[in-house]
Amino acid sequence: MRRRLARLAGAALVLFAIWLGGLLYFTSLIPDAVADPTSATDGIVVLTGGSDRLREGLQLLADGKAKRLLISGVFRDASLADLLHTGEAPPGLSQQMIDCCITIGYRAGNTLGNATEAAEWAAANDIHSLRLVTADYHMPRSLLEFSHALPGARIVPHPVFPEEVKRERWWLWPGTASLVVSEYHKYLAALVRSWIDYLAGR
Repeated sequence: MRRRLARLAGAALVLFAIWLGGLLYFTSLIPDAVADPTSATDGIVVLTGGSDRLREGLQLLADGKAKRLLISGVFRDASLADLLHTGEAPPGLSQQMIDCCITIGYRAGNTLGNATEAAEWAAANDIHSLRLVTADYHMPRSLLEFSHALPGARIVPHPVFPEEVKRERWWLWPGTASLVVSEYHKYLAALVRSWIDYLAGR
């Protein structure tokens, strides 16, 4: 019995070490800055989840970083006017840009849905490169899903940094630690699904 318990404890320790190593690797993937703030792309995709994301995407469109913008994962009862009010549309965003160049995506309910919605939008608008706007902690999983849904497309990560997320010694802040661990588990699930799709030839 003691040997069996010792084996179980050893196996549990090995699994925990693997999990912890994966977590540390995952946190190294979380960006701490916008690596490429200047390159133009065919389109911009904003993943809903915070007004800072929308504000950044609208500013990028106003600055001419792309000709089209997709806001993905919008609630059914939210109009473009509501989003522009929430996102504090920048002065440089003309009515012409608003009328011609902003698409609202209502169908996505998660990151996989965002990627699928963006792939359909990209195909319909002849978009081969896009700037992806989402929170820093969400970027690794978003890039994984988008790279799988848009093979061959150039995806420029453009993270935003929510003030409520504590980045220095994140493990000491229960709210941030819970967020990072949860995102790590979702990243693992997305990674396993992408492997299964690859093996299945999808």
